[in-house]
Amino acid sequence: MSPVQWGFAVGSFAFTAPAAGAVKSGGDGAVGGGCEDGGVTGTLVLAGTPIGDVADAPPRLAAELTGADVIAAEDTRRLRWLTQALGVTPRGRVVSYFEGNEAARTPELVEELVGGARVLLVTDAGMPSVSDPGYRLVAAAVEKEIRVTAVPGPSAVLTALALSGLPVDRFCFEGFLPRKAGERRSRLQEVAEERRTLVYFEAPHRLDDTLAAMAEVFGAERRAAVCRELTKTYEEVRRGPLAELAVWAADGVRGEITVVVEGAPERGPEELDAEELVRRVRVREEAGERRKEAIAAVAVAAGIPKRVVFDAVVASKRADG
Repeated sequence: MSPVQWGFAVGSFAFTAPAAGAVKSGGDGAVGGGCEDGGVTGTLVLAGTPIGDVADAPPRLAAELTGADVIAAEDTRRLRWLTQALGVTPRGRVVSYFEGNEAARTPELVEELVGGARVLLVTDAGMPSVSDPGYRLVAAAVEKEIRVTAVPGPSAVLTALALSGLPVDRFCFEGFLPRKAGERRSRLQEVAEERRTLVYFEAPHRLDDTLAAMAEVFGAERRAAVCRELTKTYEEVRRGPLAELAVWAADGVRGEITVVVEGAPERGPEELDAEELVRRVRVREEAGERRKEAIAAVAVAAGIPKRVVFDAVVASKRADG
């Protein structure tokens, strides 16, 4: 009897997935890859999942969900909802793989891979490893020379960039900022002079504080875009200067948030007196930076040699006795 195949429609397209066990790992049809002892291993598949609208699920995702021997999911309940929405039934074993257990679970999954299994890794939304579990498992698989491939899918980072109205030819993804105010400010100061567009994830209840801190460190007039609930019913993109966005967010914001901030403007060397240079160094030191790092950061921001800032700090220290 020939293998049974199934099909379903998502949005405006329909497709038929291969029967269980028929999923190939690459264009060459190879099932696995080499490993350090020269044997054949399984394949680790990283699959992108919808960030809001299930109709955005890539067709290959459904095929992998039915064909994988093991599915490692950040949240097994979310996985169950996704498979039901797609109308598919996984044939493989489902295990949890999240921040709290990935250190312990990784060796188990690597053992499955070495044994020839096809392991599918999915997170709650978007691509694994991007502010989600995944890096640890990929690194362990690479070390064992296990084949790693991906099923590209929706990305909040790229979607927000495209909608922001800001330059996207060069960008820097910074993930989530620290929760503590001092650590958050210090992290922002590290990229205050970054010329590339910056992208952040943020929790809605911290958005107003984060935008206010950005306005203070980057400048009140620095342009930004707050992208909320991307691809969902109440999708919203709010654009404007950081200071204005901070006031807006103070009224309360809900949903999944991605913040895009334009890079620092290009400017020539600032003409700053020694007193101002010392003041800037002290501000950074009070935020937790070491003096050497603070001096370097102030020099870069002002467009002047580090030696000039260093000499100003030393002279000030001598003057203070």
